[in-house]
Amino acid sequence: MTTTRFCLVRHGETDWNAERRLQGHTDIELNTRGLAQATQMARALKNMNFEFDVLYTSDLQRARQTAKAIESLYSVSAIGHSALRERNLGALQGLTLNEAPHIEPDLWQAHLSRDIHQEMCGGESILQFSSRIKFALDEIQKSHAGKTILLVSHGGALDMMYRIASNQALDSEKVVAVPNASLNWISHDGLSWKVENWADTSHLDSLALDNLDL
Repeated sequence: MTTTRFCLVRHGETDWNAERRLQGHTDIELNTRGLAQATQMARALKNMNFEFDVLYTSDLQRARQTAKAIESLYSVSAIGHSALRERNLGALQGLTLNEAPHIEPDLWQAHLSRDIHQEMCGGESILQFSSRIKFALDEIQKSHAGKTILLVSHGGALDMMYRIASNQALDSEKVVAVPNASLNWISHDGLSWKVENWADTSHLDSLALDNLDL
């Protein structure tokens, strides 16, 4: 059987990450720290002689800017893919973790309880989000079977990829961190997904900040 490997990268830090503000589909750029994280991550990949066959990125600018650091060192062009975006959090987008329980109490409770059917008032349900991410992963895996794919996306999206690769229930509590600019590895052997390594931030020189599903 042919194994397809994915190195999953979470985008660098944004001001909204630092403010603990829910981003979702809101198109926020990297802050200074995030740009430094992206540069360190790309250099670390180059220093470890990591080679890949194709680079994919979410089309939101915080992911695109992170992918740009890779593009400049490897002289490649990233393929933008809208299905790799963060979950659309609807009415929660733009609220901080302190504001959300007061401004949108019912929606916030549904978010905390991981109600997989709640569509977040203009956003996506967990089921819809899971289907989108799984479709994207399967599509990319089939298009590049046996290859190594470098993929830049978002905290919630990478958590969903972890759930898919580990068969973790959609309504269960989060069990892994997804720090900004971390390296995370999954693979597909032609039959099923597997998690190989997760949340590596050893390359970030204390610049890592775990912002969970923001």
